[in-house]
Amino acid sequence: MRPQPCVGRFAPSPTGPLHAGSLVAALASWLHARARGGHWLVRIEDVDTPRCVPGADYTILQQLAACGLHSDAPVVWQSQRAAHYQAALNRLIEQGRAYACACSRKDVEAALLALGLPLERHQAAPYPGTCRPERGGLQGRSGRAWRLHVGEGPAAHVQWRDERLGMQEQAVDEEVGDFVLKRADGLWAYQLAVVVDDAEQGITQVVRGQDLADNTARQILLQRALGLPTPEYLHTPLVLSTNGEKLSKQNGAQALDLREPMTALNQAAAVLGLSPLPHQTPVVQALQVWVEQVQQALQTRA
Repeated sequence: MRPQPCVGRFAPSPTGPLHAGSLVAALASWLHARARGGHWLVRIEDVDTPRCVPGADYTILQQLAACGLHSDAPVVWQSQRAAHYQAALNRLIEQGRAYACACSRKDVEAALLALGLPLERHQAAPYPGTCRPERGGLQGRSGRAWRLHVGEGPAAHVQWRDERLGMQEQAVDEEVGDFVLKRADGLWAYQLAVVVDDAEQGITQVVRGQDLADNTARQILLQRALGLPTPEYLHTPLVLSTNGEKLSKQNGAQALDLREPMTALNQAAAVLGLSPLPHQTPVVQALQVWVEQVQQALQTRA
């Protein structure tokens, strides 16, 4: 049997232009796909429309092009794929794996406090299963969102190997609970959209920032529930701001200055442990040199 071809992807949210941290993820995903002789795709993750900035998607594509990073297939916009997400949700409902939920965030917090589980500041509230069918369901209330029934015990405990971080484990039922698939405002949740799209695009390797590692267990549970393959995962180091926080659009990260792309590319390559190249090196040549470095690292690791 011939090995499955490697397909990687970069999936930015168009909440603003790329910054130094997002370029690290883009470059890493491109290099790892190329080092395995595979394809690299770009997907615009714009399901959270209130946070999207008009025109940011095309700005991102222009920034990637300036760095020599071009999708090997037409770019996909999640906002155009609602029917695919609805079909997946319908399957989960039919299987009894998804259910309607009437709880607001305040309801969830109140339920946790009633159980003697006060929340720490900035901590996400694990859903206690208030609207699970076996606990009475909606009990006359109107459903606001749809959640995945993650199960309990071993069925909800996920182990996976990250190519950089090593073995990872999460008890989803205890740390997250039944998570949202479709939000109360009618928008599709990131977890469902990314799982459906990765499968339909044939993604075999997910390379993304370490801040997204916590999503992996939920996505693996969804893949299993939908009978979809699980790709390999690699989470890249984060780029930190001067105050030690993750560089992000939310904390004012500056857009990439790509008047001289090699400056930004060298900085991203350094975060990935790759050798910097002379400033005058053509971008295409630099990318090939780094592909060879990644290939050597993969061969050494094997």
